[in-house]
Amino acid sequence: MTSDDTAQFYTCDCFTTDNLFLEDYSLHVRFVSEQQFRLDYEALLRRLGCVTDQQFEDVLNKISQEVDRRRRLSATSAERTAAIKDVYRPLHPHVYHLQESYLAPKFRQIVEFCRGGDSSVDGLLDLLEEEAAVRVYRFPVFERSFCEELVEELEHFEKSSAPKGRPNTMNHYGILLNELGFDEGFITPLREQYLRPLTSLLYPDCGGRCLDSHKAFVVKYDMNEDLDLSYHYDNAEVTLNVSLGKDFIEGNLYFGDMKQVPLSETECSEVEHRVTEGLLHRGQHMHGALPISSGQRWNLIVWMRASQERNKLCPMCNKRPTLVEGEGFADGFTKDPAAQNPSCVLT
Repeated sequence: MTSDDTAQFYTCDCFTTDNLFLEDYSLHVRFVSEQQFRLDYEALLRRLGCVTDQQFEDVLNKISQEVDRRRRLSATSAERTAAIKDVYRPLHPHVYHLQESYLAPKFRQIVEFCRGGDSSVDGLLDLLEEEAAVRVYRFPVFERSFCEELVEELEHFEKSSAPKGRPNTMNHYGILLNELGFDEGFITPLREQYLRPLTSLLYPDCGGRCLDSHKAFVVKYDMNEDLDLSYHYDNAEVTLNVSLGKDFIEGNLYFGDMKQVPLSETECSEVEHRVTEGLLHRGQHMHGALPISSGQRWNLIVWMRASQERNKLCPMCNKRPTLVEGEGFADGFTKDPAAQNPSCVLT
């Protein structure tokens, strides 16, 4: 039995107060009270163009709505999941269950090497293409035919009457894969059986050996919807970002430095998106997406989490987490050390 079967996962209570994104000002903020918010951000917001009292009131309203949404998130997500299961009929039911035939031969070769008893980081790097950004790796993940069927399934769901939640505060268009039913049969085996062998070698210093939960979603960029994604870091120890299609021009990712390094001291590197291929990187590695100039792009994002790491320090508030109960994988924190994967111990 894996740790996923036994652990109760929790959320840090900072989820409702920290890393609230103000899209109009490309700014992440913290909100505990209006007094605190004014002291911390009023002068900065005025410099960014929030100059009238009405504009500031609009900001406060948006923040209040987002805090309320987050407080109700677990219940509303459970309601959506039940409604989707009741009303939605999949176009391609087989894509909900991972099969090895969906995976690119090169990816299967890489995973087999990592599973071997004589695997090494140097040997793995010979099989990977390292990007200009430090410790960002590109490799084929899926066959093109599978990507096409998965996008068809996602578009079919989009057109349905089933309720839909947004992936996060920065992506307005996309699908939460756990609500659609992808976790158990697809994302969990992908993480456990195929990705963890890679992350164990590549990222042992940030939980790569003990990834025991995840949040998976797809995001969509379209000329009439979201075009790009602001500079940010992920609520994850390790992230996989796979380009699923369709036809698009530009929209490269760009990577800076780790979140502790100010942008003013950072030189960013562009990384091209290629359909069927994935980019693997540390969650705390600052990055963003440049605008597409035409077409439409779908991306599969898997935020992989290691409770052994985040139990010590919440990656979002940089404090020891104060835990509240959550549903499913929640935000990947655990209370019981025995629930953590014993293979996490570094030797």
